[in-house]
Amino acid sequence: MRRTRTLLSALPLAALLVTTVTQLAPSAAAAETTACATVPVTAPSGAKIESVQAEAKPGYCEITVTLTHPGANDHVKVGVALPQTGWTGRLQAVGGSAYAAGDFGAPLAQAAKDGYAGVTTDAGVLSGLDTSWALTAPGKVDQPLLTNFATRSVHEAALIGKDVTQRFYHRPVTYSYWNGCSTGGRQGYSEAQNYPGDFDGILANAPAVHWTQFAVATLWPQIVMNQEHDFPSACVFTAFRQAAVQACDANDGVKNGIVDRPDECSYDPRSLIGTKVVCDGKEITVTAKDADVMRKIWAGPTDERGRKLWDGLPKGADFTWLAGTGDSPYATGFPVAVKWVQSFVEKQADFDVSKLSYAQFAQVFRQSVREYDDVIGTADPDLSAFRRTGGKLLTFVGTDDQLIPPGGTLRYRAEVERAMGGSHRVNDFYRLFLAPGVEHCGGGTGATPTNPLGALVDWVEHGKAPATLAAATADGKQTRDLCAYPRVSRYKGYGDPAVASSYRCR
Repeated sequence: MRRTRTLLSALPLAALLVTTVTQLAPSAAAAETTACATVPVTAPSGAKIESVQAEAKPGYCEITVTLTHPGANDHVKVGVALPQTGWTGRLQAVGGSAYAAGDFGAPLAQAAKDGYAGVTTDAGVLSGLDTSWALTAPGKVDQPLLTNFATRSVHEAALIGKDVTQRFYHRPVTYSYWNGCSTGGRQGYSEAQNYPGDFDGILANAPAVHWTQFAVATLWPQIVMNQEHDFPSACVFTAFRQAAVQACDANDGVKNGIVDRPDECSYDPRSLIGTKVVCDGKEITVTAKDADVMRKIWAGPTDERGRKLWDGLPKGADFTWLAGTGDSPYATGFPVAVKWVQSFVEKQADFDVSKLSYAQFAQVFRQSVREYDDVIGTADPDLSAFRRTGGKLLTFVGTDDQLIPPGGTLRYRAEVERAMGGSHRVNDFYRLFLAPGVEHCGGGTGATPTNPLGALVDWVEHGKAPATLAAATADGKQTRDLCAYPRVSRYKGYGDPAVASSYRCR
């Protein structure tokens, strides 16, 4: 049965890339042309509207609402893109990436082109990797802006988006969807956990859940190299990566250059000690120290007693972002992790993360969790309220994700299953798909889902829970049907390994 959500249905409180939207065939699309003009806007509780502006864009009207929270000294922009013809009755909220809360560019325009009323927000913060907003003074975090970025602004954008859309078209939104990856994935999970009535369907890929752990843990490769005083060159790292792929490629029954389950790959980097590697015309010998650095990076961060703190880089994933060396722009560490430690944990914009010892790293890790897990951790496994509303949550994660290693999402999924009755019951409303060989939000050697939003819409509006997601490489030369977790895609033993029909879920 079709459901219409009201503005009052939301409960109180609430990457680095954004998923491209595949155009959907409009259903019962509005045929009339609507003039681009401002509309009255109701302020969310605790907020005040500062201004409302309308601007005609090709094919849609963009209404920008600026709001503030008294005492917070913030100015939050919410953009609503409204198709002037062909509105399907749906709303799509667009997520952010890294330290940007939303995207007012191509994803918002694409949502409108596909017949959605699109909505996004800047949360009153800056974009990309700019965290200069984080501190009001050395040692003092801007808590209202952090709250905006972490939870509040996405919820308010959902309320404003529905309000503006209803006033613009003179009829309410029929179905509302979230679409995001990385930071946008985390935002989607935050909505399911904190504001379960905001969206009928949430597409949240490569989600940065367990933020307070992941945002420190991804600094680990640089900590290891700095503490061991050994910085393997990019081609040595590549040699380790290729050796791991070669050793574990066939574990899934077919050799295709992909490690389907890096967490089950037992390759030992010490087997490469003494191997000659050619780098920029020079021959380099892989050392025991190189192998030890590689082993520590793959194993993930540990505390002072050697106890595991978090998951490491997946075997088979690219090292460039997390373990850049030499001329790499990431030789000083993964920027999201560096900024988090500087701005929020140490609260010093110029803090030198390269000086952290193993013991100090463990302290920073624990401090991050202690101070911010309740603010931005986004790892509450109790999704019972979201399930009761009838909401659906769909996620895909690349097994070669080098920016947000997939272990965090797998850990969260296991916590949800423990809290909510096992995988079968959880799959009724939350489906996770592992994409072998896929990197962060897409790319890599594996097949990326081609229309996950369409699959989510079918699930929400027609009750068709996706057992698989159709996926393909960018060049279309490889296809695969990704399986709903805990099932995995395995080669049948015959047929073209590049074709989806040669695999089955088991």
